[in-house]
Amino acid sequence: MRSYTLEIDPEQLVFWTRAELAQKPSRLKTWASCGREVRTFDKRPEFLIGDAEEEDLSEIATVASLEIRPGSEKEGWSISVLVEDEPGLSISDQDVEDGEDEIDLETFYDTFLLPGRGTVYVTATVRDAAAQARATRFLGDVLNDRHRVSPARQRP
Repeated sequence: MRSYTLEIDPEQLVFWTRAELAQKPSRLKTWASCGREVRTFDKRPEFLIGDAEEEDLSEIATVASLEIRPGSEKEGWSISVLVEDEPGLSISDQDVEDGEDEIDLETFYDTFLLPGRGTVYVTATVRDAAAQARATRFLGDVLNDRHRVSPARQRP
């Protein structure tokens, strides 16, 4: 398997995927999740705190991911959209759990693809050159807006 970064508007990709899933039968499957990651606090000069306070702090990042796959595993490709919010600070005695929960595609789109929500990464994973060609054809459908939908027309 080989993974590579895609230069594509994630909002258009997900919006188009929603339209594709509405088609019967759909040629896609999706899975989305959201979770929190508790990380060690990275002391920065702009935070004026002492060593004792630093020990009580951790950073919490919200991470949402979406995987888009063809209906058949034989196709050999998948596309992932990962959204990572800027980490916030938490006091270590607060009860924050690592882990992730499954969410639906609408929640992923409406909650995590807002402008300025976080850093978005879009990657493709392909099994071989033939799978890469199939993924490229799929992305061509998205870029050419085969369903004639546009997120700009749908968002206020």
